[in-house]
Amino acid sequence: MSLNKSLITNLVAALILAAGLLLNNAILFWVGLFALSGALTNWLAVYMLFEKVPGLIGSGVIPNRFEEFKGAIHTLMMEQFFTAENIDKFVSGQSSELHNKLNLTPVIEKVDLAPAFDRLVEVIMNSSFGSMLGMFGGAGALTPLKEPFEKNMKVSLIEMTEAPEFLANLQKEIDQPNVMAEIQAKIEEIINARLEELTPELVKKMVQQMIKQHLGWLVVWGGVFGGLIGLVSALVSNYLVL
Repeated sequence: MSLNKSLITNLVAALILAAGLLLNNAILFWVGLFALSGALTNWLAVYMLFEKVPGLIGSGVIPNRFEEFKGAIHTLMMEQFFTAENIDKFVSGQSSELHNKLNLTPVIEKVDLAPAFDRLVEVIMNSSFGSMLGMFGGAGALTPLKEPFEKNMKVSLIEMTEAPEFLANLQKEIDQPNVMAEIQAKIEEIINARLEELTPELVKKMVQQMIKQHLGWLVVWGGVFGGLIGLVSALVSNYLVL
């Protein structure tokens, strides 16, 4: 779209200049000349942002300053968006939804609690109650308790993870400075990995896409103001001659 605006502006200015020459009209000539010079100058300036022009120092500024652009993107992301304060706000903002989002039931259901039961039996047998239990079959007497123990333990764990106190404690741990630092470090690692994938050509396209629409208007207004300056110059010139 910006290319069309630039092309149309330059064509209109060139036509006005040609009309001024053909009709020997000084006003049209100066309006067309200044409009064309303004439009062409702005078009060249826009072009030089993205492309290297031999002999023109400073052209191709975006590809040439590729590393600086990468550094600026990194600084912008880490210092403006992913600060410890913003991460904390985000996590805190999710705390009211943790009850709906944090569902550990499927995980707890798959946990093998047999080792926990075996550990419990071991503790009982090593206690003063163990010698008494020995008269009733020892550790084997506790085997019928294994299934109800595992079932009730899972129910208790599920209830515990759904309790507001558990969620509050989890939120408190997430809010710890070292946890925030780890989250920040991980985000920075992801951003750096993505930035390493960027190439000068890709950065050029990214910037072009962001400001393409506005750059086209620079050419249009360059032609318009150039034409107005040409009109004023022609009028003043005629006045001075008279």
